[in-house]
Amino acid sequence: MTRARPRSLGAIVGAAAADAALIVAFAATGRGSHAERLDLVGVLGTAWPFVVGAAAGWIVVRAWRQPLEVWPTGIVVWAGALVGGMLLRALTGQGTALPFIVVATLTLGLFLVGWRAAVAAAVALRTRRRTGATAR
Repeated sequence: MTRARPRSLGAIVGAAAADAALIVAFAATGRGSHAERLDLVGVLGTAWPFVVGAAAGWIVVRAWRQPLEVWPTGIVVWAGALVGGMLLRALTGQGTALPFIVVATLTLGLFLVGWRAAVAAAVALRTRRRTGATAR
């Protein structure tokens, strides 16, 4: 069994901050599209169940080991945010209508998996350019 290369504290904190910021952006966008107030309390009130769910996903997958990986980190964090967020919303009397679940599934997937896929593509491109330059 190979051990994953440890990531820097900066990468871990940056990945966690990116996840949290994108979840807050999701909440703010949703509130804005429904003409709800965009005050801090309202946005955080909408975001917190998904942030807690994402944090649970971080713990389950031990995301600090590979915080930038699409699989399994991004997928598990997305699933945690979605499932945990919806369960917490239901338990606290917030809405979980089917259209909201669909939008949350797609948006959180794009946000939480998407930024990791973009980082992976950028790293692959940089590696390809570097190895292509040395091969000439």
